[in-house]
Amino acid sequence: MSDVQDELRHAFKAVSVALRRVRGRDTHRPGELSLAQYGLLFSVAGDRPRSSREIADEAALAPATVNQLLETLEAQGLVERTRSADDKRVVFTGLTARGHEVLNQRKDELEPRWQRVVAGLSDEELRVSAVVLRRLAAYLDDLD
Repeated sequence: MSDVQDELRHAFKAVSVALRRVRGRDTHRPGELSLAQYGLLFSVAGDRPRSSREIADEAALAPATVNQLLETLEAQGLVERTRSADDKRVVFTGLTARGHEVLNQRKDELEPRWQRVVAGLSDEELRVSAVVLRRLAAYLDDLD
């Protein structure tokens, strides 16, 4: 294994550990929007209410996980869920006005941090980074 590959392996491990830490901290901050909830709100925030299946597909999460997150977000007044008039098994979800406000506020907090992370990297470096991250995601998905 080359030194560069070893450096990538260590960097990937550092990111994995950091993700575990942030998820752990999320559970200890009741009333605040967790990283999982924040990501899910982006899937809900489209131009029209979406079914739970559409949201799960877009967010790449299991439908049961999405339903659990949506129940919490609904209780917080961030999303509104309604049953389809055509098929009572289908539930559509959309953001409430408060949901838009909270999503935008959290985005405003996180976006400057993201911009600092990618500052100074060329478009080509970012493209290569995206390729590597997608390959790493596929690697993890393929593990048994």
